[in-house]
Amino acid sequence: MAADTSKRSNLVDVTYQALHQNLSGHLEGTTLEQLADIIKPRVEQLRDFAEPFGRPSDASKKKVDSGSVTLADGVTLRVEDADKEVVFTISKKLDIDEVRALVLLRSFLYNEGLPEGVNADSASLADELVEAITPFYHAERLYILRTLIPLFRAEQTASDPVHEVASEYLPQIIPDGGAFADKILAEYLRRTHAAIPEAYQANTRDAAVWAQQNAKEQLVMLEVLFWTMWSYATCNGPLVAKIYETAYETHLGSQQHNSTFLLDEESVQILQDCAALWILITVEVLELERAAGPGGVEISANPSDKDIYWASPDHLKRIHQAVISQGNSNFACTYIAWTFVLSRISRTALDLKEIPNSYIGFFDSLIPKDSGGYSKDGIRAFELMAKVGLNPDAGLFRLLLTLLTTSPLFVTSVAWRTGSSVTDPNAVAYRSVLKGLIIAIVELVPVELIPDFDGLLEVWVALFGRSEPQAVAGICRQFWEADWHEGIARRAIVDVARSRFPVQVKPIIRLLRSLTATGFLETDPLSTADHVQPTAELVEERQLCTCAVFEFFDELPSFTQVIHTSSCSGAHALYEKLPDRYGSSSATPGPSYMNLRPLRLPGGSVLPAKSVGQLLSSDGGELLVVAWQHKHSGWKVVMELLTDYVNRRRMQSGTGGSYDVSFGGRTGNQPLALKLEDVGVEMDRGGDESIIIDALDLIRSVVQDNQDLAQQLLLSMESGDPVVAHTMTEAQPPDLVQLTTAILEEALTRSVGQHHAVPRTNLITSAISVLTALLAVPVYSNRVWLYIRSTSSLFGSDRNIGIASAVLAAERLTGHYTMTLAILHLVDALFTEASATVLLVTQQNPKLQQVKEEVLMRAARFVHSEIWVEHMGWKYAQLGDRFEIGRRVSTFYMEVFKHSSPALKDAPFAKLSHAIADALLFKATTSTVNPLVASLVTGGSVMNMLYASRRYGDARRLVYLLESHLALTRVLLTYKQKSPGSSKICLLEQALCSRVGGGGSFEGGSSRVDPVDALAAYVKERSMGEVVPVTAMQVLFALCSSLSISEGSASTIIGHLSDPEATVSTMVRIVQHPYDDALLRNAVWNFVTLAVDKEPALARLFVTGRFRIPSAKGKEKAEDSGGSSKTVSALSVACDMLESWKELWELNPKLLASLLRFLDVVWQHGHEHKASLDPVRQDGKLFDHLAGILAEELGPSPDCHTESYVYTDNVLHSDHHEAVSTYAYRSAVKSHAAHILAADIRMHLQAQDGNAAEASKKKPRSYTAIESTLRSEEQITELIPEASSSAYRPELHDEFTELLSQHYPTLSLEQLQAQEPIVEREYGDDFAFSMSLVRLRLNPYTSDDEMQVEEAIRQLHAINMNLSLAHVQTTLAESWQYLLLQVVPYLRGDAVVRAQLLALADSLSADIAAEQRSGEMMSSIHSARLSLLLSLLEVAWFSTTDKKAEIDRFLALVKNVRGIILNNAQSPSKSILGQVPVPFHRPLLQILYFCARHSRSLSRRPKVLTAEHRLAIAALLDAALVFVIDGLRIAFDRARLQLDLDVDQDLELLVAVFEQCTRPDLNPSPTLWLTRCQETDVVRASLQLFSRMDVVGLSDVGLLRARKQPLYTPHVLTFHMALASIPPAAERLASEGLLVAYIENAISAAIRDGNIDVTIPELPGEESPAHRAYCSMLSIIAGVSTALGRHGQFFESEVCGLLQFYSEQIHRALSWTIDDPLSLPLLEEIEQVVTLFGAIAQGTAANTNEAVKRVTRFFTSDALLLLQQLNYALTHPNHLASVFEPITAEERTRFEADRASSSVKTPSEAVDPMRRPFLARLVHRLYRLSGTLLSALIDISGAETVLLGEPEDWQVSRALIVPHSKVVLGEPASLGTLLELGNCSLDLLRLLVDRPPTQALTPATATERALDVRDTVAAARRTLEAALLYAVTQLATWLSKPEFDAPADEPEGDDMLVEASPGPGSGPGADAKERRAARKASMTLAERLRRGMTGEMAADLQGLLGKARPVIAKSATVLGEKDVDLTQVLAHFVQERISVPA
Repeated sequence: MAADTSKRSNLVDVTYQALHQNLSGHLEGTTLEQLADIIKPRVEQLRDFAEPFGRPSDASKKKVDSGSVTLADGVTLRVEDADKEVVFTISKKLDIDEVRALVLLRSFLYNEGLPEGVNADSASLADELVEAITPFYHAERLYILRTLIPLFRAEQTASDPVHEVASEYLPQIIPDGGAFADKILAEYLRRTHAAIPEAYQANTRDAAVWAQQNAKEQLVMLEVLFWTMWSYATCNGPLVAKIYETAYETHLGSQQHNSTFLLDEESVQILQDCAALWILITVEVLELERAAGPGGVEISANPSDKDIYWASPDHLKRIHQAVISQGNSNFACTYIAWTFVLSRISRTALDLKEIPNSYIGFFDSLIPKDSGGYSKDGIRAFELMAKVGLNPDAGLFRLLLTLLTTSPLFVTSVAWRTGSSVTDPNAVAYRSVLKGLIIAIVELVPVELIPDFDGLLEVWVALFGRSEPQAVAGICRQFWEADWHEGIARRAIVDVARSRFPVQVKPIIRLLRSLTATGFLETDPLSTADHVQPTAELVEERQLCTCAVFEFFDELPSFTQVIHTSSCSGAHALYEKLPDRYGSSSATPGPSYMNLRPLRLPGGSVLPAKSVGQLLSSDGGELLVVAWQHKHSGWKVVMELLTDYVNRRRMQSGTGGSYDVSFGGRTGNQPLALKLEDVGVEMDRGGDESIIIDALDLIRSVVQDNQDLAQQLLLSMESGDPVVAHTMTEAQPPDLVQLTTAILEEALTRSVGQHHAVPRTNLITSAISVLTALLAVPVYSNRVWLYIRSTSSLFGSDRNIGIASAVLAAERLTGHYTMTLAILHLVDALFTEASATVLLVTQQNPKLQQVKEEVLMRAARFVHSEIWVEHMGWKYAQLGDRFEIGRRVSTFYMEVFKHSSPALKDAPFAKLSHAIADALLFKATTSTVNPLVASLVTGGSVMNMLYASRRYGDARRLVYLLESHLALTRVLLTYKQKSPGSSKICLLEQALCSRVGGGGSFEGGSSRVDPVDALAAYVKERSMGEVVPVTAMQVLFALCSSLSISEGSASTIIGHLSDPEATVSTMVRIVQHPYDDALLRNAVWNFVTLAVDKEPALARLFVTGRFRIPSAKGKEKAEDSGGSSKTVSALSVACDMLESWKELWELNPKLLASLLRFLDVVWQHGHEHKASLDPVRQDGKLFDHLAGILAEELGPSPDCHTESYVYTDNVLHSDHHEAVSTYAYRSAVKSHAAHILAADIRMHLQAQDGNAAEASKKKPRSYTAIESTLRSEEQITELIPEASSSAYRPELHDEFTELLSQHYPTLSLEQLQAQEPIVEREYGDDFAFSMSLVRLRLNPYTSDDEMQVEEAIRQLHAINMNLSLAHVQTTLAESWQYLLLQVVPYLRGDAVVRAQLLALADSLSADIAAEQRSGEMMSSIHSARLSLLLSLLEVAWFSTTDKKAEIDRFLALVKNVRGIILNNAQSPSKSILGQVPVPFHRPLLQILYFCARHSRSLSRRPKVLTAEHRLAIAALLDAALVFVIDGLRIAFDRARLQLDLDVDQDLELLVAVFEQCTRPDLNPSPTLWLTRCQETDVVRASLQLFSRMDVVGLSDVGLLRARKQPLYTPHVLTFHMALASIPPAAERLASEGLLVAYIENAISAAIRDGNIDVTIPELPGEESPAHRAYCSMLSIIAGVSTALGRHGQFFESEVCGLLQFYSEQIHRALSWTIDDPLSLPLLEEIEQVVTLFGAIAQGTAANTNEAVKRVTRFFTSDALLLLQQLNYALTHPNHLASVFEPITAEERTRFEADRASSSVKTPSEAVDPMRRPFLARLVHRLYRLSGTLLSALIDISGAETVLLGEPEDWQVSRALIVPHSKVVLGEPASLGTLLELGNCSLDLLRLLVDRPPTQALTPATATERALDVRDTVAAARRTLEAALLYAVTQLATWLSKPEFDAPADEPEGDDMLVEASPGPGSGPGADAKERRAARKASMTLAERLRRGMTGEMAADLQGLLGKARPVIAKSATVLGEKDVDLTQVLAHFVQERISVPA
């Protein structure tokens, strides 16, 4: 075989102990193929059992020295130099082959790890390892032999799971069974004589260890010999003779060369076990069954079967000589067995005509001779031997009874207690051999003639009845089916006992009870607390046996009676003796008697007169025993015994008795009633209590777990005539329940009433057990309930603790707790019965249900207060009893939780489960929690103590206790997380997180142990079995999960681990170990995943693997170098395991899903573990594997309908469970793979600091691994539909609910919900609802309609499987959605990908639109699919170059989205209303946003959309707007009630969609949606909300700081803005009270007082929300004013009122000066104020409305001052930069970067591209503001009238700009200011007009697009033109002013003006002509001065106009639009109206 270094070797990984366990049926996931692979390379070693590890050899030494050893399975091990020394030391010390030593070393380290005491770096490592490895080596030697035993068993049993493997390999290992047996015998003899090897002689302890190991190997050899002879080797003469000679030579193994070293208790036990095995082997090889059969023994010279020992007379002689050579009683069994064989051989020989010559020598000494040869009349040897053997002095039955009651071979509890080395205690085969011996004895000698009949009876009862049921059921069945019908001899013992009944009651009752196959009872000292669930085969065998017992006892043919001779004579004689000629016959030899009167016998049956009975006793004494031939029922006699006992006890206690009060007449023909004492029933001296106990035990053995038979038995007992003891004929005779309860009451009372009375333990226990058994019988269970309800003896009452409490207290003195355990069993049975029948009882008899709940509450209170709280402090004769008591209580608590979780609403027994929850969780005290925690903490140390003292029985019970306690703890912690008190830490958690004293550790130390540490220790403790490690891991999971959600809990798991690194190392080894229990590996993965998610410190340890493991320790590959050390972490293990993902995908997808979920969580916390993840991420192999998983096909969803059932891991599953489970786990695997890839891409993007461009250039390995898949049309069109598919079928729920309501109305689906966390559940047919619970609940209905019950179970199976699929499919969709969102930077913009994704979006949206399913789960699925659709659109994104195919796809999507909105099954309106469990309207709103926005884009493109397309879009808009407007109304109403983040998100999306859908370019007619707004009154609702809500967000400062904006405010204002931009909507907004809302709200007072600052202290580093809202309000008012235009006179008047209200704030903004700080929010405020005034100035009311005039006058004065400041700022950019104050961190960063650049020398340099981008953007905004300000002033001043009208129409009062060239800060703007501003603007334009229009001046930011040349040119040109226009018109207006005509409302003039007194008649009302005449007439000095100045100004204006004209012309090219050249118009106007001739 080629050497393979990449594989693991099973020779290393799998120990012989593990192999033996696998072969014994504990396969645990190991397939038969794997098992065959494990055995195949071991055949040679198994064959050489004498020296399985070989001897040292040069060849092997050379192999090891070479450094590379190839094993038998082809795997090559590398051996480092450091390892060689250890290997050679082991080989030398243990005297074994070097290669075997290497395998032994690696196997030890792999499976056991490096022992704690061994230092890997020490010089004595080899010696220390040898010492540590020796026990492992010894165990392996034993298990090599033991491995053969299950192979023998499996080879002969076709039904054995490993039969095929055994049939293939056993013949290879043992080709010849006989030769193998010879070899064993030879080796065994050698071992008995072997001396201590020299290497061990120096040290006595080592010598004793070697001697004991030698004895153990002898014992196992005998076991192997037993099984070899059982079925594999023939019992030929030489072999049997050799076996006998060896047995007798070694004196049954007791003669040992090293006997002086075998004096300790364990060694003595080993030798005793060897003797017992020798006895069995010597009996077994005689083949008694075959010899007993007809024709079984053949005596012939040429026998047909030569391979049987009696075919060889020489060997018969040798055997006989060996048997008679010993007279020791230890050989009694062998002696009597051989005697039986001799009897058969002798009889066969006597029947022959001629005995073969070869046999003559043998028979001469056995059979007497006469003249004719051998005589049949003489006493033969076997008869003499039989007498000797059966003589009580021989001790045969004493020996048998000792074996059956004290030997580990027959008593499991003894095997446990003594730590026996017997491989299979109490094997069926052992009992079968003894059963064959007993049958041989009764066939050898009639039972009646056996001297020690009582001894035989005890042996029979012990053999058939004192054992676990599984060991005796087979032989009991064989007795009833075969032996019973074989002949009279085999059943004679029963007949003899029956013939003495009822005079002797106990023999028959005890015999029958032993033959019921129920095994021993708990009152038996041999009993074990073995909680093995009976198999179907065992149940069948028990039912057959109990049925046979019942039928036999129900029809007894005889009734035996003791008669006094006096009743046979005299006048009133009742009997007479019959003459011999009448009475005796061949059938009935001996005297006979006849009754003269009819007799009513005990039991109620009537013996007719003149019946004949046979005399059984000797004739002539005073008392005669007569057996009447009379058919009657033994059960009635038992009833008689019970009734009589109760009557007599009542009479003794003085509570009344049995009186004959019958008034019926007595006639002479009435039968004479005979009582029990009348017929001579034998009683013990102490009374008949023992008989009653046996009777009760028989009853419960028959009725236990067999309802049908129980009903028959009870019917038999209570039907027919009443028993004789019942004399009150007018009353109903008491039934069994009444009698049992009376016995129990009396026994309890007697135990308490008499001082120092010993409790009647067995009687009380038996009575309680009968009641427990009767609970399972439906007809009688109610009687039991009512009895317990009516008495306070058992569980007490509210006022009385009950008699039982005092009786149980007496048990504490003895330390034996039989009654306590019986009561706990009763309580458990009570709850089980109540839970099983709750549906039926609640439906038919609610009062009975109340009774049951009351009884259970009393029982639970009793158990909790009297037992649970105190039992840890009691005295115990057997520590195992404490464990069993604790286990039963915690199991009861757990069952209550499982059947009736307090987490469920309206669950049955809610009061009980809540009471237990309170007692252990919420109202717990130290005394209630301590039994749970203390047991868990001390379990490990107690287990070590028990193992050390070899108390294996107690250890086994401790394991059961820990299983139960751990399960209860897990259930409690899991429930606590769902309870209302989940956020508070409970006492149980505190106890688990605090150190507990180690006083219970039995180690005497005062150490304190941490419970978490103890739990972690259980995980690796293999000696605890398979359940404890898994459950301990689950408890740690539940504790970690519970602590993580508890407020104020500083406790962590890692904080309570004494050695976290070692614990983590252990867990990592478990998940890495390929042969560890699959359940444990998954549980550990679950915990590791949770720890990584919840506990950073523990997460770091799991991920980084910061612990070092030398190669010699633990789970490293066989080929790892021994000299290096390797860091192992959960992360590295997961990555390594992922290498073989394809194998796991096929064979173990569940494990693959677990490790991928771990990786998923690690990547979610990737920023915490970046250093550890980077090497993995850079390597990229992981991503290739994940990409492979992602591309793997899942195939179609499997069917969920159950057609049949199959057993998987001993659990009944649906035939589709496996397929569904596999599919579900594979889906989960794919979803985790997608999520990990997405998380990694996200990490890469985050590492680029949000720089998408940079990130998209440098692609991460995780993306490149899946890029081809994402770009492949074939693959992506398969994967996305796979992710979006959903197999969910809500009709399954509906059908099941309907079925429940019709047939089981008291059962609801919610009651069946599984309570485990989803991650701990298994996908498949038991996923969401508990199948075990539904079976229990519906079981009572099976008798009426089994088909209906099965149908209900099938339907629930289907629901579970369907939910499994739905759950994982939804998760897969969510993962794909997440992945698509992360790949946006790489795929968005790709036209090919976009086309594919649009096609997929079309297909997916069509599926979603056609959705007809409903239900709670469906909303989750719908949400996931909508999110997936949205992610497709996110990647596809918008495009302006769509071709026809893409447009068609998009329009199909539009139609589908409309269908989604209108879908009734999944109505979006219900989602917004919160009427679905998982809302899905948000992704839908985002999809609507995409559709609306892209539709707008398409609508702007010419000739792209057809009429049909437009109709489709319009239909979508109509549906969307109805949905959105309704949603807005709901959201506004909710927002008024509470602050809610969800409502805020809804508002944001709804408003965004509303805004897109109402744009006029897409939806030109607003009539429809405005009507909807009016119907829903949504506008008024928004205004009311705004008036009342917290606009700033100060009600929750923490939330405000987190979000940096208040809830609702931005969205409400955005909604108003959307309305304000559309004239009809703006009108609606105005009419609904917009201004009222804006005057009366949370910030109104602050605005009125002018206190709205740009920042607030509560939100440092951000713009004040109040300020932002205020600016938005101004913008909205301006928008409404603009939209209303000419129709807004009334509105403008109201606006003026608002402006007066806002005047302080407005004046504050407009009063900004160049010396004040400037911030962007302040600039925004100034812009909005100016815009608002501009809007008002444009309105028609500006010239007519006095209020408007006042407002504009107020504005103008501030505006002119502001204009002066703006001009200065624009002409001094460096100064502007110095006064700017950034608010946000982003602004500060950009601004600081700006300041690092050089200062600006000229104003135009401020916008030099990219030089100072921040300043450039600021300057741009100032230009824009200046233009807006000038536009407003132009409108206010009536500039248009000046340009177009006559001078007499000009309003000279609006000439506000003083025509001089001075520019003085602090004064209003002058004409010089305008000219300066114009020149500045012109310079900027001149700089920019020659640049490309799209050249960026500033880069784009996260919130603003790049500022290009076109934007700045537009702003600068607007400012230039406005400055020119305003300057020209103001100058012209100024010139038209009369010299002495200053208007009253003119502002203060310039100091350069010449003041003139007004002349007469020149008032405002003067005629125009007069004014003109006056102007012309007065040419004063002032006029001349003014004209001169004006001419200068006009010239400057003219010059500026001239310079501007070519630049403006060029700017038109930049702007790309043709416009009127205003400079030409203005130049002409100046020329005409202003210029003054020189």
